Amino acid sequence: MLVIRRRVGESFWIGEQVEIEILQIGASQVKVGIRAPKDITVLRTEVKLIQEANLESARQPSAEALQKIVDSFSDNPKPDR
Repeated sequence: MLVIRRRVGESFWIGEQVEIEILQIGASQVKVGIRAPKDITVLRTEVKLIQEANLESARQPSAEALQKIVDSFSDNPKPDR
């Protein structure tokens, strides 16, 4: 991890297209401005974690879906619940 010290009004660049500027420093928060092209996604960590959890749960079939698959292969499928 790269650690950079900046004051309010100072900025730094990530690559050629993303500029990070320190806008405000408070007692327990730092307000950061990000200038980036619209095609670059910028997400807070908590939003990214939620997205990853949603993707993971979408990949895992529910017990009900698995039972329907099993029933479709058996001779006497159970009725829908």
